[in-house]
Amino acid sequence: MDYKGRLLIIDDEKIAVRSLENAMKKEGYEVVGVNSGVSALKILEGQEFDIVLTDLRMDKVDGVQVLTKCKELYPFSEVIMITAYASLPSAIDAMKKGAFYYLEKPFKLDEVRKVVKEAFEKVMLKKENAQLREQLESFKGKVKIISQEAKMQRLLETARQIAPTDCNVIISGESGTGKELFARYIHTHSKRAEEPFFAINCGAFDKGLLTSELFGHEKGAFTGAAGMKKGLIEMASRGTLFLDEITEMDPSMQVKLLRVIQEKELLRLGATEPVKVDVRFIAATNRDIKDSIRSGQFREDLFFRLNVVSFLIPALSERRDDIHLLSYYFLKKFSALMKKDVTEISPEVLSVLLNYDFPGNVRELENIIERGVALAHGSTIEITQLPEDLRELSIKTFRKKEGKIPSLEDQELSYIQWVLKEVGGNKTLAAQTLGIDRVSLWRKLKKYGLEDE
Repeated sequence: MDYKGRLLIIDDEKIAVRSLENAMKKEGYEVVGVNSGVSALKILEGQEFDIVLTDLRMDKVDGVQVLTKCKELYPFSEVIMITAYASLPSAIDAMKKGAFYYLEKPFKLDEVRKVVKEAFEKVMLKKENAQLREQLESFKGKVKIISQEAKMQRLLETARQIAPTDCNVIISGESGTGKELFARYIHTHSKRAEEPFFAINCGAFDKGLLTSELFGHEKGAFTGAAGMKKGLIEMASRGTLFLDEITEMDPSMQVKLLRVIQEKELLRLGATEPVKVDVRFIAATNRDIKDSIRSGQFREDLFFRLNVVSFLIPALSERRDDIHLLSYYFLKKFSALMKKDVTEISPEVLSVLLNYDFPGNVRELENIIERGVALAHGSTIEITQLPEDLRELSIKTFRKKEGKIPSLEDQELSYIQWVLKEVGGNKTLAAQTLGIDRVSLWRKLKKYGLEDE
């Protein structure tokens, strides 16, 4: 039967859970059942479900708390509330908090089937609309961030919400996580999208050069100033200025920047009259900015001016579900740029990438795939096209077991088991990660006696 979606069923009555599990599995849904709200919250921290059916009244963690957490973690998911203590106020409260429907016990299974089907159709519609919106934006030349990981999806949703507000933003995260790309994403979803976006690395210039780059200068302001020059702040007026590595900025420059943000005007070097500016500032750092404040390297008042909204971009090692997706995205990108017909990444290479911690994050993965495409002799990136340190990792990953060199089937079995573990047993996601359809995965699971895992 066709896959219809993933369901989480929560009820403190075990018989009720079993009954709903059996009924929903027969309809083709993947189902997980638990008997407490506490267990449900733990599962939701690591797994996404299309639909959550939850009892309202439960000890310690009730259905409303489950609903709130689910909506916080997974914006596309729908929650159906079930209770034996139905009342108009509780129903209204649940619907206000985002519940899709409210079922009263005792319910008829046909009614549950109908409501779940409608909820799943709504989930699919929301996901399709989001994909269409992203595709439309890419046709318009807007920035595209590739991710299927729930944490990144929540960040992107928040970014789209705050983008039109013009508030200043601080983005933190390790080098290579895509902080500038995220800043551009905010800009392209803002009212300033048609205006300029400028970026500058505050750590790449000494104090004098940074002053000139940001504030500009008048003719004769210093030796060599043959004419008037506008700075990046002035050039970004009505647009966005991205200040990368903001914690590297000299304290005296921080004072000047603070005044620009407060007064919305600047003074070019050598000028006597200020210039009005209208700029949205997005700052970024790979350091703990609060440590810089405590050490006196960064002004707290400037931090408060910039930190209206903050984002922490997760490291690639924290969003491993995206490694496979990003690898093929970069494969397609560089194959087109290099005009090569490289369309596949070998399972051995994918295994190495999925086991690697990526200290250089997404930028490092992009470089690895670019190298692989450049060196590929055929249509597939093979292990020999990886950098030497990653080839050594592959040797460690596929070392002898009990003195025996593992067969290809041994490696396939181990790899499938590892992927299933990484995706929490989600066979649909496992099939996507492996690059095969669900039927092919089912056949392999049957072959290795894993169909019940």
